[in-house]
Amino acid sequence: MLKNIKKHITGALMIGLVAGIFGMTAAKAAVPESKDPIKIVMIGYSGDNIIMYIYGELIKTLGYNVEYTPADYIGQFTGMGEGDLHIGSPGWDTTAKAAMKEAFSTGDVLNMGKIGIAVNEDWWYPLYVKDVCPGLPDWKALLEPDCVKALSIVETEPKARFLSGPLEWGGTDPERIAAMGLDFEVINAGSDGALSADLVAAIKRKQPIVAWSWEPYWIPALYPGEFVVWPEYEDACYDDASWGMNPDMTHDCGRPNGQMWKSAWAGGEAIWPKAYDVWLKFNLTAKIAGDLVYESDVDGMDTKAVAEKWIAENKATWEPWLK
Repeated sequence: MLKNIKKHITGALMIGLVAGIFGMTAAKAAVPESKDPIKIVMIGYSGDNIIMYIYGELIKTLGYNVEYTPADYIGQFTGMGEGDLHIGSPGWDTTAKAAMKEAFSTGDVLNMGKIGIAVNEDWWYPLYVKDVCPGLPDWKALLEPDCVKALSIVETEPKARFLSGPLEWGGTDPERIAAMGLDFEVINAGSDGALSADLVAAIKRKQPIVAWSWEPYWIPALYPGEFVVWPEYEDACYDDASWGMNPDMTHDCGRPNGQMWKSAWAGGEAIWPKAYDVWLKFNLTAKIAGDLVYESDVDGMDTKAVAEKWIAENKATWEPWLK
C-alpha cells in the first residue's frame, strides 16, 4: 500500500536514552524527512492510548516531532480525512466499523492494517446476575419484569440500567434497546476509568449490573461473568429494518466482532514515509495489550510510563519495526 521510499539516508546514528528512561540504538534516519509534527490521536481509553504512546515514543527515536492530540474516537476519522490528524487511534470493528469503512472509501484515510488483536465488545454481567435474571446469557432474560426490577437503580427506575461507556465511544445501545423492546435506560460513564470503577464497585457489593465491557480487557479476565448472547450480527442488521426479529427497526442484533485496525491521513505518506512504514509494521498481541491495560488501570501506572516500560523491556519485538 505504501509507496516505495526512494530517499536514502546515509549513515547511522546511535540513539541515547528516551526521556532519560531507556536506551535505544540503530535508528536509520539521523534526520526525519520533515520536521513538521506528526499528530497522533489520543482518545478516552487507556488501552488505546498506551498503544499510541508506544508508537509515538518509538518514532521519536528516529528524530520525528510528535504531538499527542486528544480527539473523539469516531470523529478522528473526519480529522484524518481533512489532514488535521495524522495517525489514528485503533479503530475497533465492534464500534467503528461503519466510520472506518466510510473513511477508507474516500482515499483520504489509509487502512494501515490490523494491529493483531481480535476484539469482542458488548453487554457483560457478573455471573451472580443470573440469580435474578435466570435464562441469561440469552438476551430474552432481560425482558422479564423481575430482572428489570433487579437491575434498576434510583436514576432509572422503573427501568433497568445499562451502564455504557463514554458518549464519544459511539455504540448503538439506545437503538438496540428500542428495536428489541427492552425496558432499559442507558447511563453513560464519564470515562473508561469511571466505567470500570462503577462496575468493580458493583461486583464487590454483589449488586446486579449489566455494563459495557470488552475483550481483551482485565475485568472479564479477572471476574467470572458472561456476555449477553444476542441474535448474531450481520451488516443488514444495521442497514435494513426488514432484517431480524423487528421488521420496523434496525439494530435488533449483537455488535459485530472483529479486529483493531490502524489508520492514517493519506497525505502524510509522502511527508513522513519512514514513520508510516513503522506504523504499517506495528503489531501487538491481545495478551500484551491486556497486560498493559492492567498495569495502568489496576496497578495505577501512568499510561505513558506503561508504554515506556514496555519499550525498555521488549527491544527484540519492536526493533524490526524500525528497520
